[in-house]
Amino acid sequence: MATYLFGSLTVQIEQGDLTRQKVDAIVNAANKHLQHGGGVAGAIVARGGSIIQQESNEWVHLHGPVTHNHPAITGPGSLFCKYIIHAVGPIWGEGAEVDKLICTIKSSLLTANDLKCKSVAFPAISTGIYGFPVKLASECFLHAIEQFSKEATLLFLETVKIVLFDTGTLQVFLDTFSTGLENG
Repeated sequence: MATYLFGSLTVQIEQGDLTRQKVDAIVNAANKHLQHGGGVAGAIVARGGSIIQQESNEWVHLHGPVTHNHPAITGPGSLFCKYIIHAVGPIWGEGAEVDKLICTIKSSLLTANDLKCKSVAFPAISTGIYGFPVKLASECFLHAIEQFSKEATLLFLETVKIVLFDTGTLQVFLDTFSTGLENG
């Protein structure tokens, strides 16, 4: 695990299982209809229970499809967290992907803060079946977290974890954050 400081915000990057994190909220890399069939979303429902899919269906029924700038919130089922923030990242090739991913990350951070969470854990949003290049995604995370740490006025959030499943993705994120903070 590596730790980075952004003002009063601590960012931890580690390899692990998002569904086993003991944080106030986890971020789900969701699709806009919150159908949690595979990837991170499928793992969350498999570990947390079908109630997560039921609450997701209710959320979409009430609010419509989820957007980049407005994540959905459900309970955690049987996961360790208090909330699941369902964030929709961009599909590579749809246009304005960098802006959309930065928006997705920042809106998830703002949502966690609005829920008075002290800690939140993210996966590498959009880098799986959505095809977003990992290096570029890591740069988006760095940029979004830097912006959030400078712009947030009433900060409840203390710790942001980026929990990555595979070693290759972990190394890219570690290199980006180390280099970005050295040059920043």
